[in-house]
Amino acid sequence: MGIAGEENNEAGYVLQHVLQAFLPLFDRDPSVRASAVDAICKSVSKSCDRRKKKPIYNHHYLHHITDWQNYDLDLDVYQCLPLILMHSLTCPFAEVRERFGELLDILKEKDIKVPRTLINGPSRFFNTKEIVPTPSDEDQTQMLFIDAFLQNNRLDHVTQVMGYHPQYLECFLRTQHFMLRGDGPLPYDYRHYIAMIAAGRHQCSYLINLQKQEFLLQGGDPRWLRGLDHIPQKLRDLYEINKILAHRPWLINRSHIQKLTKGKDSWSLSEVVHAIIILVHFHSLSSFVFGCGINAEIDEESGHTFRPPSLSNEPVGIGSVGVGGGESGGGGGGSDSEVPSSPSPTASDLEGGVEILMQKMKSLSERTAAETTLEEMAKRFERVECQTVEISSGGELVLVPKAEISCFIQDSGFTYQDFAKRGEVSDIPTFRVQDYSWDDHGFSLVNRLYNDVGTLLDEKFKTAYSLTYYTMGIRKHVDTTMFRRAIWNYIHCMFGIRHDDYDYGEVNQLLERDLKTYVKTVCCYPERTSKKSYHSVMRDFRHSEKVHVNLMMLEARMQAELLYALRAIMQHMT
Repeated sequence: MGIAGEENNEAGYVLQHVLQAFLPLFDRDPSVRASAVDAICKSVSKSCDRRKKKPIYNHHYLHHITDWQNYDLDLDVYQCLPLILMHSLTCPFAEVRERFGELLDILKEKDIKVPRTLINGPSRFFNTKEIVPTPSDEDQTQMLFIDAFLQNNRLDHVTQVMGYHPQYLECFLRTQHFMLRGDGPLPYDYRHYIAMIAAGRHQCSYLINLQKQEFLLQGGDPRWLRGLDHIPQKLRDLYEINKILAHRPWLINRSHIQKLTKGKDSWSLSEVVHAIIILVHFHSLSSFVFGCGINAEIDEESGHTFRPPSLSNEPVGIGSVGVGGGESGGGGGGSDSEVPSSPSPTASDLEGGVEILMQKMKSLSERTAAETTLEEMAKRFERVECQTVEISSGGELVLVPKAEISCFIQDSGFTYQDFAKRGEVSDIPTFRVQDYSWDDHGFSLVNRLYNDVGTLLDEKFKTAYSLTYYTMGIRKHVDTTMFRRAIWNYIHCMFGIRHDDYDYGEVNQLLERDLKTYVKTVCCYPERTSKKSYHSVMRDFRHSEKVHVNLMMLEARMQAELLYALRAIMQHMT
């Protein structure tokens, strides 16, 4: 191992030590939390006074500590302070926020450099004042924020943005917690590493960084964080289906499953299903992160600075620190600072206004029940499918992965390709839901191989699809079923999935071109989503409604990937 490798390993052990020291903070017992805060504050204050050099830690010994009140931690100050800053601002427990805020003030008085945030709220796409506040005035949302904090060791930005929709957030947290922390065949460190390589397919450094921390907290080997060349062969074997499911799921077949389940480092079918569910979850969650402009977390390197404010008194990087690891928007698709927050409406914007959309839905609902032939229904699907090819979302350009995440990515040039361009139709026919569906086939197969997860996924799919407040912009008492169905089925169409009983003519009626482009970008090339594209569609919608559309994109995409994977597993089993 070279010097650089040894330094990386030591840094990994130090971070592991710091993260484990914060673990008691995420206990439901207030007395345990209070003791943890006391121990952290005591250690940080002493370390600042002593200004000791960083020690090399035994990364396992913290598991055996039981008396946190009397234990004298020796923590790396500059690893701790960003975490303390984050919890002083976002922790749902007031006593934790106050104690950590007081600690930072005391350190400032001692002329210790303390960090300040570089971000302005959970999303760079909308104002902090429009986000559900922390703590929330809504009892249900506040309880969910507390659950998320205790489960995820932080109140992360994704949870805060999803807080618009507590009914969905509850399903999301329960499902994610089960696949990462609940009963299942895969070791916990494997689960978080699989999440990292899934997020890597879309260069989503936001999720990679969060999962790195969770990987270390689960006792993961810091050497694995040096990249794919340093992990067990069994995990490396999973990368092929990771790549295929992320971009062209219709290519997966029984041979991929057979390859995983045979040989020296073979996977059991239960392990394969568990791994696939984590993969598709984090592929789709990457879409949500970019689609909603999720900012870097405060404790991430790009989320804070130890530098003093600039002469203009404007925090450096506010509103421009994206989740792709740079300062040029979420996926490197252009600087947000160049995009006005409220651009003037264009003719295209007016075309997609709420009033026009409501008129179209009313017109479609009043159609006579004239029988449309199966042939005509098929032609309408093919028309929409072919039109998606004409919609450019910038996917022709391949983004070069940033250095800090490139070690988790192989074959970065393998990206989404329009299903209509797949080659011979006879080789890869359209996936017909009537032949293999989630309700009739996928649900039972998942539950058989990975107990209970099918029920959790089913609830999450149905909640995202059926969620409604009967509003659209400022209009109330609106039946949004037709619009929601068009979004969901259009996403499935992009992945070659056809619902035989759906009239795809509704897609062209209800989804204007700019919206189709946004949906295609978020689902297929999420790293290229820009603030401009977010603001150019659904102009009259509230931010909460746009977030709901992004939730549907997350779930529809996840279900599409899952259908292809489960069908391949079924074919392998028969």
